[in-house]
Amino acid sequence: MARQRSRWVAGAVWVGIWTLLIAALVLLMMVPGWVLPLLLVPLVIWLLATRIGKQAWSATEVGISTIPQRLGSSSVVVVGIAGVVGVLVALLAMAAGFAATLRQSGSNDTAIVLRAGAQTELNSVIDHDTVALISQLPMVRHTATDQPIASSELVVVAALPKRSTGLDANVEVRGVGERAWDLRPKLHLIAGRKFTPGLRELIVGKRAREQFAGVELGSTLKLNGQAWQVVGVFEAGDATDSDLWGDSEVIGPAYRRGGSSTSVTVQLTDASAFESFKAALSTDPRLKVDVKTTRDYFNEQSAQLTKLINGLGTAIGLIMGIGAVFGALNSMYAAVSARTREIATLRAVGFRALPVVVSVMLETLLLATLGGAIGAAIAWLLFNNYTASTLGANFTQIVFAFQVTPELLWRGLKWALAIGLLGGLFPALRAARMSVTEGLREL
Repeated sequence: MARQRSRWVAGAVWVGIWTLLIAALVLLMMVPGWVLPLLLVPLVIWLLATRIGKQAWSATEVGISTIPQRLGSSSVVVVGIAGVVGVLVALLAMAAGFAATLRQSGSNDTAIVLRAGAQTELNSVIDHDTVALISQLPMVRHTATDQPIASSELVVVAALPKRSTGLDANVEVRGVGERAWDLRPKLHLIAGRKFTPGLRELIVGKRAREQFAGVELGSTLKLNGQAWQVVGVFEAGDATDSDLWGDSEVIGPAYRRGGSSTSVTVQLTDASAFESFKAALSTDPRLKVDVKTTRDYFNEQSAQLTKLINGLGTAIGLIMGIGAVFGALNSMYAAVSARTREIATLRAVGFRALPVVVSVMLETLLLATLGGAIGAAIAWLLFNNYTASTLGANFTQIVFAFQVTPELLWRGLKWALAIGLLGGLFPALRAARMSVTEGLREL
């Protein structure tokens, strides 16, 4: 009966340990990064103001002082966690940069109109009569000369070699008219001039110039078998920087599109006018179109790829994290074995089990924090503002910059602490259960 009761007690203890561990991990991942430093305050007070806390800190100091003697095993923990955090932060920074680039491309007071059922501009077609009807709606803002700020635009695809590989990649060529400049006040020329209407001239986005060969100012390139000259370079600070722009009246015939467009983008009188604008389009039997604010449109374009990259980053982080946990377990078990005499001596002079557990946990979390900080720093140094390109919804390259934000750095640090928590708990419990008699026999 006593043996069975002992088993029940042991089982209950392990259930409690696993429950607390899971709760701690969930709490760690859910709390904002700025909360973590606040959690240190009660811990520091406990270490400094209580007898058991002082014992725990003394035991921790002993453990930290022996790290140079087991530098190899300690480095396994630091390097493994640094690798996990570095890869995770880099992948999430890619998703953050891509999403931010597209998010900056839209606003709530501009709307884009596509053919009904079309998800992107590339598979949409809008005729001239539809453009005229949309432009005449009273919700569309007008210029000082009473011209509606509505731009019918034509998106086609051209293949250009990338500077990095020399291989061809799809680039978005956008045919625009006079009102396109009014719609995008952030867009400005940084070199050269605007294209001349009626001529085969192009202006190229800043990011596109950096990523693709043959689009330098003054160069000539062939699009659909015709020669076009690059006469200007522009910057808008959004996805437009990945485009080439030309006169829609010239690009259309060159690509055998006639006078059709792929979208109509309008400036609304204000953001609140969108619902009225949408209702007017949906109730007009002559129009078979869908409409969204440009902010919603570009957010939808980024959502799928951002979700994929985030999922991939988390999956890779989990796989690497499992390896790092086993590395931490092996290293800390080895550390506990190497410190058998020290731990037994501490227990013999009056140290309880709790200070021993806390000391091993603090040592592991210290190594984990060091590894997390190194991994985050490497990710920030190598990838913050690193320029890359990937396929967007129009099957064309969107050039964007990685964004290693403070939020991602905190997220990486929380992963490091979670790995340290998992890797240090069980060696710490082993140290606490160590027999004083057996440990002193090592003397």
